[in-house]
Amino acid sequence: MQKYSIFIILWLIIITACQKENNDNQPTINGIWKSVGSGWVLQIKDSTNYAFYDQTSISCLPNRKGDLNEIISSLSLKQDTLSLLKGVINYKFTSLNKLPVSCIERLDVQKEKDVIYNFEVFAETVREHYAFFELNNINWNTLYTQQKNKLNKNSKEVELYAVIEETLEKLKDNHAYLEATEEVETAVEQLDKLEDKEDQIREGEELPEYGDFQVAKLVAKHHMKEELTKDSWLIQWGKLNDSIGYIQVKAMWLYADLNISKTLIDKVGYVDAYVKTFHQMYEGVYINKEVLGVHKIMNNVMNDLSEMASIVIDVRFNGGGQDAVSFEILNRFIPDQLQIATQKLRYGTQFTPMWPLNIQGTKNAYTKPVYVLTSTQIGSAAEAFSIATLAMDNVKRIGSNTSGAMSTALEKTLPNGWAFSISNEIYMDNSGKNYENIGIPPDYRLNYSTDRQTFFRSIVNDLEKDKMQILKGIETLKKLRKRNTFYIVK
Repeated sequence: MQKYSIFIILWLIIITACQKENNDNQPTINGIWKSVGSGWVLQIKDSTNYAFYDQTSISCLPNRKGDLNEIISSLSLKQDTLSLLKGVINYKFTSLNKLPVSCIERLDVQKEKDVIYNFEVFAETVREHYAFFELNNINWNTLYTQQKNKLNKNSKEVELYAVIEETLEKLKDNHAYLEATEEVETAVEQLDKLEDKEDQIREGEELPEYGDFQVAKLVAKHHMKEELTKDSWLIQWGKLNDSIGYIQVKAMWLYADLNISKTLIDKVGYVDAYVKTFHQMYEGVYINKEVLGVHKIMNNVMNDLSEMASIVIDVRFNGGGQDAVSFEILNRFIPDQLQIATQKLRYGTQFTPMWPLNIQGTKNAYTKPVYVLTSTQIGSAAEAFSIATLAMDNVKRIGSNTSGAMSTALEKTLPNGWAFSISNEIYMDNSGKNYENIGIPPDYRLNYSTDRQTFFRSIVNDLEKDKMQILKGIETLKKLRKRNTFYIVK
């Protein structure tokens, strides 16, 4: 009996050791991970916390750190590849043996503020990730040298700002932005005001200026025979006539419930307070909140309009936001999972493999005819919305080409704390066609001006004409639904 007990104990020890060995060989998210195509290093420690770094060949800067619970639901591990879902993109990471030395070393204050070093980090990010050198006929080595020579060790931050901003303009990047400190941006704004004043003096009489939300509100008020909007200011909906529903989407962001401080809103205004608040969050968490917000609104929209014979979705005045918001809206018009586009990211001289973009679809989707109104003022996530409609059989577009700002913006931070972004993504339809710069074409073309204010004035000055053109486009497309012809209304 005693020998049997000893045998059992030995057997348990062996089994436990084998199980431990097997567990030790199991893949784990703990460790150091490097992104494929985005210049990120991700460190995960003890399954409890994480840290992101922005890396180039000459720098590695801390980006964000926090509790792993913030991102754990967005992570998945398959063999030796870690995936991070952020919005609609699944970013891939491969394992590193250790954290790069440049990520460990802390820059001294002098180097953090050094104008030349900051420009070099910006330039290296562009060199490694900008996706449209070839498309825009950019010789980066030449442009880099020209721009760098405009700075020296005595240059001020305002000069650095001007050079980076000019570089982004010369790159013809549709999605680039630069955000400096409040002090620097105030100085830049003062210079811009002087230039604007001189332009106004030369131009003489001023014409009325309209904002996109302002025009959108006037259009919605005029075009809807019956308005059904409730608990929403970003999406308005109702009936264009007895058989056609109307949904106007003003933006693809600002839907999240962020519990913004009233004190902050009173101080800087709602939009700036919104931006400051979500910048304090992990981006993936923030995007999920945007999706949840628009999901609730679209429940009301579709409850009210599901019986209409057709629906118009007006995104002509929509400057963009989050692709995930666009896809959540379109989800209501797709019955089953649908691949709507493909994408690849640039890094160095390479591109990542082509990745599909899918919309999951929804039960009881609206599959009757849908007409999306487009214009050259559409950009960013509103363009993602537009390119997705190319794959949807029940959708036709009326208006003009979108602006062609397709790429997702790769956001980075400079050593001095400034934020900037560049386009690092090639966004294509399912046939592999890239619409950057040229925009998504309509099925029924209207002669909208490409100039922002001229377009806005043409709509506001004759709202009834605008509505009649839309209805004429719908009638024409009804008759020619099976053909792929473009029409120009003069």
